[in-house]
Amino acid sequence: MSAAINPALKAVRFEQARLDDLYARLDRLREEAGERLGESRRRHVENDQERSQRDAEAHLYRRRIAQLDAVEEGLCFGRLDYIDDDAPMYLGRIGVHAEGGEQLLVDWRSEAGRRFYLATAASPSGVRRRRHLHTKGRRLRAVNDEVLDLGSASDSGSSIGSEGALMAALNAARTGTMQDIVATIQAEQDRIIRAPLEGIMIVDGAPGTGKTAVALHRAAYLLYEHREQLKSRGVLIIGPGKQFLRYISEVLPGLAETDVLLRTPAQLFPGVVADRPETDAVAAVKGRAVMAGVIASAVADRQVVPRHPVLIDYEGHELWLRPEKITAARDAARETGLAHNEARETFHKRVIADLATQYADIIGEDPLGEENLLGLEDRAKLAVEIAGDPVIRGEIESLWPELTARELLEDLFASRERIASAAAVLKKEDRALLHRGPGGWSEADVALLDEAAEHLGETEAPRRAGGLTAEQIAYAQDVLTIAAGSASFDFEDEESEILQATDVIDEFWLGERQVDEAFVSVAERAAADRRWIFGHVIVDEAQELSPMEWRALLRRCVTRSFTVAGDLAQAAGPSAPANWGQVFGASDLAWRAEQLTVSYRTPAEIMNVAARVLDAIDVEAARPRSVRESGHQPWLEIAQVDLDARVEELARAEKRAVGEGSVAVVTTAERAAGLAGLADAAVLTVKQAKGLEFDSVIVVDPDAIAASGLRNLYVALTRATKRLGVVAPDKPCFPGAEVL
Repeated sequence: MSAAINPALKAVRFEQARLDDLYARLDRLREEAGERLGESRRRHVENDQERSQRDAEAHLYRRRIAQLDAVEEGLCFGRLDYIDDDAPMYLGRIGVHAEGGEQLLVDWRSEAGRRFYLATAASPSGVRRRRHLHTKGRRLRAVNDEVLDLGSASDSGSSIGSEGALMAALNAARTGTMQDIVATIQAEQDRIIRAPLEGIMIVDGAPGTGKTAVALHRAAYLLYEHREQLKSRGVLIIGPGKQFLRYISEVLPGLAETDVLLRTPAQLFPGVVADRPETDAVAAVKGRAVMAGVIASAVADRQVVPRHPVLIDYEGHELWLRPEKITAARDAARETGLAHNEARETFHKRVIADLATQYADIIGEDPLGEENLLGLEDRAKLAVEIAGDPVIRGEIESLWPELTARELLEDLFASRERIASAAAVLKKEDRALLHRGPGGWSEADVALLDEAAEHLGETEAPRRAGGLTAEQIAYAQDVLTIAAGSASFDFEDEESEILQATDVIDEFWLGERQVDEAFVSVAERAAADRRWIFGHVIVDEAQELSPMEWRALLRRCVTRSFTVAGDLAQAAGPSAPANWGQVFGASDLAWRAEQLTVSYRTPAEIMNVAARVLDAIDVEAARPRSVRESGHQPWLEIAQVDLDARVEELARAEKRAVGEGSVAVVTTAERAAGLAGLADAAVLTVKQAKGLEFDSVIVVDPDAIAASGLRNLYVALTRATKRLGVVAPDKPCFPGAEVL
């Protein structure tokens, strides 16, 4: 017995000493970063530039400390021994060098680190042995070896086969937050993780195939491999819900990456909380691609030309808003190609110029019938005065108002007349679904708000010290050119007068505005800026996104660099596509698909039930192959009386069975409301459970879930990693119930 144990104990002791050295170096690196942070904070600065440099430097050191703190757990997880090299390579979450430059730890994302994942007994690539180091905190708990060069089998006293580390990870209890797979990445996953940055890559796979883990590790790899390209833009990760984002929130920080923003589609518009309830029918209409045209029409409808001249009394004189001049002003504004609020300046200036011309013709008329007595400078001053008149500004504002996205949509949805005009392309019944009163926003509204914001552009700039807005100054600066088209005198004789008028206008600028911004991270800046352009976007559960949500996301990455993870068989939303071609195939976007076929999460016993539901769905999706068995057969219980109480008892029993593991109850929204008080299990709707995993899952009222779509039931049945139970009020009839 001792002969079999001693080599393993010797290996553990040796690797523990090596681990101690690595952590000592990590501590020293952390101390050095802390010392430099303190020095930068104490540095005296004398101007804004020096202050900015100091803040940027401090941010760099804070970020470094955060990265070093993040890799404390699982710093080193592997070792490779080579056939022709006596020096082993240690693999970890980050690269670590000794003070003299010697590499102590290789970053898993490096090209050298890739050999750890690709070497096999059939193709060892010069690797003699792969060693997995299982740690908790700074202590080594176990060592598992995989001997890849069979001639060296005697070198290992603790070999457990090529899948030992993977199986240990798969069988570990779920804690409620996703764990990274950096130590157990499989070859097919590694190929996707390290794929080129360019283009749209679809990662298609059944439940439990590791789509989410692959997408997150791909984010970490891209931030490592393309650091210079992505560090200033960051990566956006889109998940299906807040529970999902909480579930994955620790993965990337644990891989020493923080330049990532996690959001749901409903969180893409800063300042908007999408908590207004809405039916699937309404959400389906709002998600259609045709709504982009509806929004554009709603904006155009707010650019009004009066049918008849509008009289304005100014200083006792009659001025007119003339339809032909308003039309010309509108056309000129639209021809700029600018967004509504930005083109509004052109419209206002041209209308003001026409009113100024009318007013100058009245008050500057020569009694003797000669040329108008007012020069160009006089007319420019008149334009400034007219532009400042609140009545005139109100009249012009009604023709081309400044609008926010919220104002546009609230006005649109509250008016059947506006809906009928902007959404004429929709059927009458669909237009009726859009009508509603004000008060809050739904998830489907967020993409429409984003579309509206694109058409509307920015709102007016803040007023400066002189009291005039940038727009008002622009009126006066450009009125000379506009008024010139209506003037009756020769401009060649007025050159000096034009310069004088410009000088008068420039006097309205009273100093420069100072902006003092705190130095914030890429993720913080991106979270507050709707127009932020990311270097890469990762979308999980992508099959759920509507065409309008895709439009919003594509605007956030002009390079069209996307990783899209999804499973068409789980597409249960109102805009669910039948195939990926419906999402990307009809566009000019370059996309490619990668298929994951091995289910690591869902054991064979559970997949046997879920696969029958999948067959009934009849969708273009690969049938997954489970990599393991759990030893627990799914069970069925019919509780015709007091179902909720029985579910509570069963949840308590499941919690005892899984110990430190997690238990979830997945059911309909109505049932979930009645079970919300369970102490031993998370109670979730199917939508909330999407993307999550638990050691044990109890699916309650499966036929009711199936009534909303077999895809929903498929999702519910595939959340468990070990144990699955089904509780029904009557004998269930869903596909697969016969094998329970």
